[in-house]
Amino acid sequence: MTATATQPTQPTPASALTIPPRPRRLATRAAGLVVSLVIVLAFWDIDIEWDKVAQLPTDLVHYGALMFSDPDWSMLGEAALQTWRSVSMAWIGAILGVVLSTLLGIPAAQGVGPVWVRLPLRWIFAVIRAMPEVLIAIIILTVTGLTPFTGALALAIGGIGTHAKWTYETIEAVPPGTAEAVRASGGSLTEVIRWGLWPVAAPELMSLALYRFEINVRTSAILGLIGVGGIGAMLTNYTQFRQWDTVGVLIIVVIVVTMIIDAISGAIRRRIMEGAKVRGVERIH
Repeated sequence: MTATATQPTQPTPASALTIPPRPRRLATRAAGLVVSLVIVLAFWDIDIEWDKVAQLPTDLVHYGALMFSDPDWSMLGEAALQTWRSVSMAWIGAILGVVLSTLLGIPAAQGVGPVWVRLPLRWIFAVIRAMPEVLIAIIILTVTGLTPFTGALALAIGGIGTHAKWTYETIEAVPPGTAEAVRASGGSLTEVIRWGLWPVAAPELMSLALYRFEINVRTSAILGLIGVGGIGAMLTNYTQFRQWDTVGVLIIVVIVVTMIIDAISGAIRRRIMEGAKVRGVERIH
């Protein structure tokens, strides 16, 4: 049998090759230029005194020594009480905010609420996210006064903007199989949410709710600066009177309590997301 000779492949002429166009970097360069301009204007507008910036490490060491070299431990009880009020404010705000965020965030999810409901809700969430909790508290205190409940309401309303966004994003990330099965079997929208979406999204939502509480604990101290009570108000008062030994005790209490809450909340969130660890089971022969 005679072998058929294979004809060599002719090289493609260079003129026939299609050279891709060079990518245009005009938009990237324009964006970089705008960002650089904003940074330069920001530094220019705030009128930085660079001599004080250079002196900042020395000042930190000086005031750190005033606060922590000999703290006034006699104020420990009052500091713990005010910290408890801040934590209570954060907890109430977290509960109210999570409940409202869940009720409003689920209809804002793609495939759950109609577009005429979804878009206005997302716009409201964006507006709330643009308002810091301090500003919300200032608006609320004209009605409720300078009370810890004002801080709790500010934390609840301020948390809706972020937590509701987390809620509808979590719902949208749920695999559609179970929800479609419930819908195909004739389930209503409520039944689709209850049996098709909630069982899968609940662990993530509960984890986010605990994370919201952690954020509120830190923010509650800031809200105290405007006089709604808690450890923040106490910090403001003693800082204004330059009683640094008391300020040191307050800072120590805030740091310790915040770290304890973060550790406990983090452990609970890991347990929710990962499930209970399986203990060793004896092999049955």
